[in-house]
Amino acid sequence: MRHVTVAQQLVDILRQAGVERIYGVVGDSLNSVVDAVRRTDGIEWVHVHNEEAAAFAAAAEAQLTGRLAVCAGSCGPGNTHLIQGLYDAHRSGAPVLALASHIPTHQIGTGFFQETHPERLFTECSDYCEMIGTPEQMPRVLRIALQRALGNSAVSVLVIPGDVAHAPATHPTGTTDLVTERGRVVPPDTQVRALAEKLNAARKVMLFAGAGVRDAHAEVMALAEKTAAPLGHSLRGKEWIQFDNPYDVGMSGLLGYGACFDAMHEADLVVLLGTDFPYNDFLPQARTVQIDHDAGRLGRRTVLELGVHGDVRETLRAVLPLVEAKPDRSYLDRMLRKHAKSLETVVGAYTRNVERHLPIHPEYAAAVLDELAADDTVFTVDTGMSNVWAARYLTPNGRRRVIGSFLHGTMANALPHAIGAQFADRGRQVISMSGDGGLGMLMGELLTVKLHELPVKTIVFNNSSLGMVKLEMLVEGLPEHETDHGPVDYAAIARGAGIEAIRIERPEDVVGGLKRALAHDGPFLVDLVTDPNALSVPPHISAGQVKGFAFAAGRTVLDGGVGRMLDLARANLRNIPRP
Repeated sequence: MRHVTVAQQLVDILRQAGVERIYGVVGDSLNSVVDAVRRTDGIEWVHVHNEEAAAFAAAAEAQLTGRLAVCAGSCGPGNTHLIQGLYDAHRSGAPVLALASHIPTHQIGTGFFQETHPERLFTECSDYCEMIGTPEQMPRVLRIALQRALGNSAVSVLVIPGDVAHAPATHPTGTTDLVTERGRVVPPDTQVRALAEKLNAARKVMLFAGAGVRDAHAEVMALAEKTAAPLGHSLRGKEWIQFDNPYDVGMSGLLGYGACFDAMHEADLVVLLGTDFPYNDFLPQARTVQIDHDAGRLGRRTVLELGVHGDVRETLRAVLPLVEAKPDRSYLDRMLRKHAKSLETVVGAYTRNVERHLPIHPEYAAAVLDELAADDTVFTVDTGMSNVWAARYLTPNGRRRVIGSFLHGTMANALPHAIGAQFADRGRQVISMSGDGGLGMLMGELLTVKLHELPVKTIVFNNSSLGMVKLEMLVEGLPEHETDHGPVDYAAIARGAGIEAIRIERPEDVVGGLKRALAHDGPFLVDLVTDPNALSVPPHISAGQVKGFAFAAGRTVLDGGVGRMLDLARANLRNIPRP
């Protein structure tokens, strides 16, 4: 044991837990950890260019694999850079361990160079945050941190001073079986019976699905069929429930489309399925049942007639035998027609003169990207208008994944998320839908993509504007200010970093350019010059907001969503029984 350092012991335990890489930037207080990685087979140090990107990358890897992912930052600024990505990971439910190295122990509390208090800083963006003060603590506290991250699908932070990491280990490393598969929450029989009574008593049932329906697609469809219920979803629920869904009425929320909002507010009973949908203004605030595996989420977004503590799949399997089939489909059929009509009305917004429209319609480019991407593509999307185009134009199929900062809502997440996604599987197509604002904020990560020769395809929706911020100002009746900036040739920047790139300014070049990028064996950036006036208004905003927008805007505004979702809506109309 005399020659084994605490850092080496730490890396050995990470390997026992199946960790294959640590994302970070090297620094003096981390040097012993980095050296231990160098000496250890099966684990690598992934050099990024900002620790914020390290946390985003770890979050994406963890979300895709379900396994623990690790990031690290050196003392002071090195680990404070992690915070943005860790907030995102924690709120997204990604099992991530962050190693926050610290100044020498004898200097703590003296105002030393780069001194912070990471054990305080990271508490709000983690489920577990502890500092290692002696070598004796390390093995047990590390394993607690790992188990908390895995067991609670959350962030754990281990703070370790550089001198402690470099010290000789004093306790055997040992082995411990970490529990990586979580048990299922089965609801109490009383809640199951109460749920069945509510469903049977309601004449018009509406289902609203979030990310908690991930493994319950068949059960949700069975409930929708029995209750003749229109089925809407949140943004995080879209990838798990919209495909093979004859009851689809679209999405609610700020990026919503279709008949979801109307169906929810007309229903006698709304059933929230595995969603912590934050926008309470879009919920009816009455006539609602909520099913969630986390009892702490029940009722925090809307008043409930009934809360059910259980996994969606287990709950629906228990209640379905008790649910009486509803023969009257009139409410469902009317909402399906309304949904299709709402999509039909905006077809012209992105198809009219599309081959001649300059600058390029971003909706057109997003629809083409959706058509050309592989069936198992991982899309990572920047916060802002890229979120809108992803929400409305990417078609889920049960194999594709869409990762974004959907709960924390930070800019610049798409490219570093793509880095983690590509490290998780180098053979899988990974597309970063980057806004020019987001890419400009963490543009150094293009160097990371090139350094590791990651075949990430970065599609930049370049409108020289902070489009979502502009929309917010217009809706509030404010004149846009400081939202636009000068044009930037991101393709030239990418080529300067050694990445193949093209700049597309004409719509007739979109298909060929995207085909070339997706077929390229290696990293590729497409700089799409898109219309800065293409904005998207939420489907339901107040009269005051509409007045403000009308007062401030003399611009082209496109609302709704099209693409292959319109095909789905039209197909679902064929399921309506004919008299």
